[in-house]
Amino acid sequence: MSQDYIAIFMFASMMLMLFTGQRVFGAIGAVATIAALALWGTGGQDITFSAAMKLMKWYPLLTLPMFIFMGYVLSESRLADDLYRMFHVWMGPVNGGLAIGTIGLMVLVSAMNGLSVAGMAIGATIALPELLRRGYDKTMVTGVIQAGSSLGILVPPSVVLVLYAMIARQPVGQLWLAGIVPGLMMAGMFILYIWIRCRLQPHLGPAMEDAHEVPRAEKIRLLGAGALPLIIFAAMMVPFVNGWTSLVESSAIGALTALFVSVVKRRMTWKIFETCTKQTLAISCMFMWIILAALGFGAVFDGLGAVRAIDNLFTEQLGLSPWLILILMQLSFIVMGTFLDDTAMLVIVAPLYVPLVDILGFDLIWYGVLYTITTQIAYMTPPFGYNLFLMRAMAPPEIGLKDIYRSIIPFVGVMVLALVIIMVFPNLALWLPGYVYGN
Repeated sequence: MSQDYIAIFMFASMMLMLFTGQRVFGAIGAVATIAALALWGTGGQDITFSAAMKLMKWYPLLTLPMFIFMGYVLSESRLADDLYRMFHVWMGPVNGGLAIGTIGLMVLVSAMNGLSVAGMAIGATIALPELLRRGYDKTMVTGVIQAGSSLGILVPPSVVLVLYAMIARQPVGQLWLAGIVPGLMMAGMFILYIWIRCRLQPHLGPAMEDAHEVPRAEKIRLLGAGALPLIIFAAMMVPFVNGWTSLVESSAIGALTALFVSVVKRRMTWKIFETCTKQTLAISCMFMWIILAALGFGAVFDGLGAVRAIDNLFTEQLGLSPWLILILMQLSFIVMGTFLDDTAMLVIVAPLYVPLVDILGFDLIWYGVLYTITTQIAYMTPPFGYNLFLMRAMAPPEIGLKDIYRSIIPFVGVMVLALVIIMVFPNLALWLPGYVYGN
């Protein structure tokens, strides 16, 4: 059997195992190990061992549990409640103001947590009931929650970008900086869409009449509460950007600052601390197993020369241009997003796509931003988008699956437009890391 057929067999076997409900790291790792032993005999076991050693020696891996712990401390201590109250009183008098404020809430939650699921949980439990109670259209606000949560894997400290950095062997700091401008741009596009639509159709997002009754002192106090996550974010990022601390040291500063704030505000209890620690350990171990499996799978693929063979097939035999190949790769993410989450998609295609992107001459930092946006589009694309069913599980009974499907259509359109803009103007993603690291 030729090496090309072996590579196809490996990929098909892995996908089949995933369709049968096997765990991601188990499916990928098992196929990699069996293929290595079949191809190179007992010497193939060195590939898995080498991948494990590479993982354990990767110093930036220490950032992963730090950021996860920081996110859980801030979410479990309910600091986001004050954030939403701030947007409630400051943005309420504007048509669609609470929906706009919800997008702002999601941006700040993303800066605290780095996981889209956290934004979805906070939005569905805090913002959604209040929006419905205030007479907002249920279809529109359901889309607002889902679209806002998509910012969690793009705005620093994105855990998914850390994972991409490990697999693609790219600097985490540059990837984070690359995600800031596109993330804020996409948030701005969501806000602009909400403002225009609610201005044209005021009944979708009525203005709050009682917002003017809140005392100015309370508004100022809530403004301070809203600045809290920005202070935590600045305490973590400013020393790193200025070169005073390493990435790992900055992640430790972020985790300790979040813990300190929760203690000072008397939101931290022993039970919450225990929950945060257990969840951090569980998710960190899950990510490590997935990365280990992906590195092993990638090593076997490299050994087979599969990436070069695919590049030759697309560019030489089929005559496709690099841009057309890139677009086809992005479309494949949308297809896979119907049954896989963003982490699974990354570790499945990384051994194939990341080297291919490099061979085609595209920047891997820029491609990391494209990947995160595309996977979130896939998350929210009917009929089987992961976010759609997650929203259905969290939404109140009056919001059906049909409402959730309808709600996401305009926001997916906005995200596709943002993706096209970043593809046409790569400097939107590359300017900030180039400016910071260029100096």
